[in-house]
Amino acid sequence: MADTLDSLETRDPVQRERDLMQRLPRLVARAQGTPGWARILQGVPAGDIASRAALAQLPVTRKSGLKDLQRQQPPFGGLNATPTGQLARVYMSPGPIFDPEGRGQDWWRFSRPMYAAGVRPGGLVQNCFSYHFTPAAFMVEGGAARIGCAVIPAGAGQTEMQVQAMAELRPDTYIGTPSFLKIIIEKAQEMGADISSVRQAMMGAEALPESLRAWFAQNGVPHVFQTYASADIGSIAYETASAGVLDPGMVLDEEVILEIVRPGTGEPVAPGEVGEVLVTLFNHDYPLIRFATGDLSAELTHTPAATVRTNTRIRGWLGRADQATKVRAMFVHPSQVHDIARRHPQIHKARLVVSGHMAQDVMTLHCEVDDPQGASTSLGAAVVDSIRDLTKLRGEVCFAARGSLPNDGKVIDDVRDYR
Repeated sequence: MADTLDSLETRDPVQRERDLMQRLPRLVARAQGTPGWARILQGVPAGDIASRAALAQLPVTRKSGLKDLQRQQPPFGGLNATPTGQLARVYMSPGPIFDPEGRGQDWWRFSRPMYAAGVRPGGLVQNCFSYHFTPAAFMVEGGAARIGCAVIPAGAGQTEMQVQAMAELRPDTYIGTPSFLKIIIEKAQEMGADISSVRQAMMGAEALPESLRAWFAQNGVPHVFQTYASADIGSIAYETASAGVLDPGMVLDEEVILEIVRPGTGEPVAPGEVGEVLVTLFNHDYPLIRFATGDLSAELTHTPAATVRTNTRIRGWLGRADQATKVRAMFVHPSQVHDIARRHPQIHKARLVVSGHMAQDVMTLHCEVDDPQGASTSLGAAVVDSIRDLTKLRGEVCFAARGSLPNDGKVIDDVRDYR
């Protein structure tokens, strides 16, 4: 049986990029047919958006701003290209944030991560994502229907019934959160129940530390895969294996264009540098253009040749990009740090460190420059003035050599001692 769901996953990367860029103008035009995107992309010639450079000039739409957009124009902020009544489902996440689901096959594109995790036609999946208001369980249902396997709609909770279902129905795959599978295994051990049919798992919605992955292997589930998805986008990236060995990072879904940008901006970072995940999604019902997830990640710059899938890989979820920090009763945002650096072309990268103790905050802007010693005299005072001008707060500046600041995506680092 094939190692991949279809031939799209093994395309030559040059061909994949060409295909995506050829489709991009049509996506922008489709989006501009909605009232929300027509406003955001006003004046943009759709036919000109046919490269990553052109895409990078478009405005960023933030997940954190969806609530306000949806309040102004319910239920989806005018971003949906298919009318609400013609959709298959409407979901409500805490906030509330509303998300649509259209009627197409495998609408969330979950068959790819499921297939990569070992789900095959004729298999049986115990789906332990919640069916209540949010779409995760239905993402799995759509993927299972495309692959051609059966689903136990177990949902979350009722641990003893989960164990009973596994013991009597003998599913081969668990799909849900890592923490809940651990609870189920421990309950099965307590009950003396045999759930050994479950040899593989696909997990999401929570972090999966390597220590917990090892625990699963020690307790009968040796094949564990993570997926990275959201209620707005569906599948973004997922873990894979080649010849039984877990591949590095997570491979991108075939229907997304990924950008990694400096948090608080739309400016792409260098390959391998940690930044915020922006997704452009080819979705007929709910097109997304430069949608900022608020998550941090980084592209893998080197992938072993043995990997079967040829798409770009990322390091997975590395934290949150929303680093707004309150200093002396005033919020400081990553975009302000970016604006300070843009005022001074000598600064290649900047990181604001907030230190001190309660009510004694100290702001220090660490800046990478070519000549740290020379900059301290010629540039220091000007940067201090920019800090005060743009944040309305006093701040200090510290210059460092290029490449010396951590590659962790942080633009603001709060290291204050609150003890």
